[in-house]
Amino acid sequence: MADRSRAFCIEELPAHLILEILSCGRLGAADLACLEATCRMFRGADGLFPDKFRSLVEFAAFHICNVHPIFGSLPHNARANLLDRCNGNWKRLLRFLQSVEQSSSSVETSAGNMQVTTGRYHTLLVHNSSVYSCGSNLCGVLGHGQDTTQCAAFSRINFPSLSHVIHISASHNHAAFITQSGEVFTCGDNSSFCCGHGEVGRTIFKPTRIEALKGIPCKQVATGLSFTVILTMRGQVYTCGSNAHGQLGLGDTIDRPTPRIIELFEGLGQVVQIAAGASYTFVVTDDGTVHSFGSCTNFCLGHGDQHDELVPRAIQSFKRRNIYIQRVSAGDEHALALDSSGYVYTWGRGYCGALGHGDENDKTSPELLTSLKGHLAVQVCARKRKTFVLTDEGSVFAFGWMGFGSLGFSDRGSSDKVMKPRILDSLKSHYVSQISTGLYHTVGITNRGLVFGFGDNERAQLGHEKIRGCLKPTEIAVGKMVDDMPIAAPSS
Repeated sequence: MADRSRAFCIEELPAHLILEILSCGRLGAADLACLEATCRMFRGADGLFPDKFRSLVEFAAFHICNVHPIFGSLPHNARANLLDRCNGNWKRLLRFLQSVEQSSSSVETSAGNMQVTTGRYHTLLVHNSSVYSCGSNLCGVLGHGQDTTQCAAFSRINFPSLSHVIHISASHNHAAFITQSGEVFTCGDNSSFCCGHGEVGRTIFKPTRIEALKGIPCKQVATGLSFTVILTMRGQVYTCGSNAHGQLGLGDTIDRPTPRIIELFEGLGQVVQIAAGASYTFVVTDDGTVHSFGSCTNFCLGHGDQHDELVPRAIQSFKRRNIYIQRVSAGDEHALALDSSGYVYTWGRGYCGALGHGDENDKTSPELLTSLKGHLAVQVCARKRKTFVLTDEGSVFAFGWMGFGSLGFSDRGSSDKVMKPRILDSLKSHYVSQISTGLYHTVGITNRGLVFGFGDNERAQLGHEKIRGCLKPTEIAVGKMVDDMPIAAPSS
């Protein structure tokens, strides 16, 4: 019988078992890089991996990349282009894939899994499956009940027991949450039926489960202005709420009090992301196609015209150029897309330089943001005339309207314009993993679980009680919760 108490060196394990441990999918790109840097075995050339790879860790990263859903769905030429963009480094390619995947959900930090989303005058934060909110409770968007008017610090939202939240979305007037079991909860102004609870025209002050989706597990939600888009585990898309411009994608302009499925996506491929703008919607499928529908008042649909679309329509300019889109962001008046090679495209209204091309010209269809070609982007974020782009190195680029300091440049006036992408120097010492921008404020999360906010704080949407605004990123002290359970923020 083997002596289980005997300590052994990992080098004693068979090579195939070591490789299986490294490529099991539980390790991130940062974990692999750390192993390679600290253990000679993982970077040695002891015949444990093919000669064309620089190390055993690099070989493991190659294996993980090839089974990753984003990389696996790309054609051969797109895979080759991405590897070239990563300088042939499989660990960097893996970091790109994992960062893009997390950009529209929760990100892994050393303090646990986190997601941030900003609404009009409020912020929602997921930390290890619990949800916290701060700011104005206008229309019940904070989820704390009708007796709460404002929360000056992040406070925990009460959900039914065993409800672990994995995804959230905030808009101007309502919020939506998805639990680990796939249930969808909403709260806020339901006068337009955007909360999905049927003919209930009143405000929903606490997160309430959408009964119409009972038995239909969901994984992602996007809240627009008075409407909601929901993505199920099976890749089906449901919508409800206001439909004046066809933003529900159901072929008409009739409001829907409960979620209805968009049948057109059946058979079009797996849906990987949804995004909701002011009155329009994006749906991205795994073949890199972006489908848009709803209002085209601001050219946000990207079809080169100003016609509303009542049913989903593919953006042909991407398809014609063999561009495979991975993620999109739907702003109030402009939109962004991130492709499989880490390039960024913008279109819509160019007010205040929000498109990043150095002018204020409108773009009726997507145009490559050439000034960022030298960077590998992993997240794009658009809202009120401002834009943020995160790179795989954790850097933040911002451009557009400074409004209340919500771009984070303390050397610029609160009403200035930043016409081209500019790096946010004040966050250079941090690796930013996710960012979200609201009407006049912005909040970001670092890979260490630190939360930074900047912009307007008139209604405590940054979680600071005694200041009216921040012109540069300031750490948010995530203090005591309503149940006196504090979130421990790591020291900087």
